[in-house]
Amino acid sequence: MSGLLSRSGRLAAVRVPMIGLMLVLGAGSARAQAQVALPSSPLVIPGLGPLANRLLPAVVNVSTSETIKPDPKKKKPAPDDQQATPGSPFEEFFKNFMDRQGRGGNGDRDADKDGNAKPQKAQALGSGFVVDASGLIVTNNHVIEGADEITVILQDNTNLKAELIGRDAKTDLALLRVKPDHPLPAVPWGDSDKAKVGDWVMAIGNPFGLGGTVTSGIISARARAINDNGPYDEFLQTDASINRGNSGGPLFNTTGEVIGINSAIFSPSGGSIGIGFAIPSDLAKNVIAQLKATGKARRGWIGARIQTVNDEVAVALGLDAPKGALVGGFLDKSPAKEAGVQPGDVLLQFDGRDVTNARRLSRLVADAQVDKAVPVKVWRKGETKTIMVKVAQADESAEQTASLGSGGSGIGPSTPLVKALGLSMTEATPDLKDKFQLGDNANVVVVDVAKGSPAADKDLHPGDVILEVAQEEVKTAPDVAHKIDDAKKAGRKSVLLLVEHAGELRFVALRIDQG
Repeated sequence: MSGLLSRSGRLAAVRVPMIGLMLVLGAGSARAQAQVALPSSPLVIPGLGPLANRLLPAVVNVSTSETIKPDPKKKKPAPDDQQATPGSPFEEFFKNFMDRQGRGGNGDRDADKDGNAKPQKAQALGSGFVVDASGLIVTNNHVIEGADEITVILQDNTNLKAELIGRDAKTDLALLRVKPDHPLPAVPWGDSDKAKVGDWVMAIGNPFGLGGTVTSGIISARARAINDNGPYDEFLQTDASINRGNSGGPLFNTTGEVIGINSAIFSPSGGSIGIGFAIPSDLAKNVIAQLKATGKARRGWIGARIQTVNDEVAVALGLDAPKGALVGGFLDKSPAKEAGVQPGDVLLQFDGRDVTNARRLSRLVADAQVDKAVPVKVWRKGETKTIMVKVAQADESAEQTASLGSGGSGIGPSTPLVKALGLSMTEATPDLKDKFQLGDNANVVVVDVAKGSPAADKDLHPGDVILEVAQEEVKTAPDVAHKIDDAKKAGRKSVLLLVEHAGELRFVALRIDQG
């Protein structure tokens, strides 16, 4: 791209000529010309200078300081703790570096008279942007988390003390307030749902402390989940350079609207390699509005255990394509259950918006207005229907845990053992219930899974309880085998099992033609 840069630093327009392909059918025959269809208008790379100059004043640097209290048992660093060999060329370098970080050996300045380490100040830099002229500023939660003091630095180097209005760890968002002596330039929210892969975007921030840095690129992908960091992750991926210090800064579209908040990078070195992630504005603006109103996020909840529909599950349920979120069960006092949603239902739409997968449904439910009844379109046994579900407020402090026992099989001589598709199943005897910590209602329990079998490929384990086969309840191990045989005779390629593992329900589609 360097060959496209003008001396002013702006990107020049590039015209792509129409490309034609000529096919010769053979000697003496007529020539046929096949032409590749291209857009009628030329490809133009936008000049972002005027846009950047307009937006720069609304982007701020966020500086934080945190007092780190040392372990009272830890004495000042001994000479052996140094990062470089005494007398080496790197000794002074490492000493200065550690001093700047507030955690190196500074002689008696770092210790009291008893040799105990003194509290140190750790500083960090990030980015943010103004969303209200009165002084409301958005940034990442991880930029300000644990900070004792927060300072906002404007483009003209004005330093303003900031107070934290609210933060949300699950979405990594925070809202700050400063008190300027004049209205600040603010930027508007855009619609991230309208952003398409290939759209031009621009990032502004404070990478490595270099404030007011502008980078540009395109949207590389949408709805990215990175390392399962959170249930609401649907990051925009961009190749606009994002580095340390860019966190909390805005990602703009070409009309100057904020469509993302730069939050993370994928990099083995800590520097940009062209894979950056931004929180989409459609998620952020709802959370920020709640932080402004109440100081905390208030999320919707319908109490359903869900999983994404894959190809095999779609075939087993008769869906034309893998889509939606499959309901495996419910939590206590579930609004979805009370409304009439059933295990085995596939949720296709929520409040008029398509559900592409389980993570998308989590986002839609979390964003929904609490105490509002919304229409939910479900797929049930080959038919669609709409159910009105009243959204409740999520209690995010509650957690559920369960454990799985280990030991011998616990199968008595009179307990029948049934094998199918790599599963060895039997009646849930008292010994097995005690061993695997199963509930009183468990009937059919898996005691062994053959290596390389369809069941092993789907991560089934000893101790799993089979509740349903082909959306019909099973009471005995022979019931499971019979229903699998019925599915084979019906010409199905896969069969759907409802499985309970450590208190959690999920649907598993097993390929019949592989068993």
